[in-house]
Amino acid sequence: MAEPPAFWDDACKHLAKRDRVMRKLIPKCGNSHLTCRGDAFTTLARSIVGQQISVKAAQSVWDRFVAAVPGGSVHLQPDSVLRLQPPEMRAAGLSARKVEYLNDLALHFSAGSVHEHQWAQMEDESIIDELVAIRGIGRWTAQMFLIFHLIRPDVLPLDDLGLIKGISVNYFSGEPVSRAEAREVGDAWAPFRSVATWYIWRSLEPLPVDY
Repeated sequence: MAEPPAFWDDACKHLAKRDRVMRKLIPKCGNSHLTCRGDAFTTLARSIVGQQISVKAAQSVWDRFVAAVPGGSVHLQPDSVLRLQPPEMRAAGLSARKVEYLNDLALHFSAGSVHEHQWAQMEDESIIDELVAIRGIGRWTAQMFLIFHLIRPDVLPLDDLGLIKGISVNYFSGEPVSRAEAREVGDAWAPFRSVATWYIWRSLEPLPVDY
């Protein structure tokens, strides 16, 4: 298993000390933790391919798409995607809109209009602003990227239905939860809101959340 993020142990101690729910949830997950997978372009391309379809369908389309890319590999190159013709991409099972989104993503990376090599020094919101300028990437996708690819410790994705459901189940006995109530619960997790969110997801689905 990959090493945990450098902040993980401190985050768990902090959350267990501050929050009664976290005190129960954290020990149930053993040694599991967030791990980074893939490169930035491939991760974002996968997020576009997987929009509004099942995990199984997304994997099938992804496999066909990668096979169609020249020199297809696990890590896609933006220029290779740009060499594909739209009919070839459609034949992999992609909708016309997703073809447009993937081409726009590839153009942004190829042109250097996303500052991938500066992200380590950039604030979360500045990275989100860059990503949502790409067609097909909204705030939720950008936040998932911050959590699962850049392993940022303090992201609270209030547009995530799993997080809202988990807060409802764990903090409000299953009663409906407003966005303001969810934010209030989440604010108490700072500066480790990504870590707490991950444990909330695990409380609903025991398998590690993967993005």
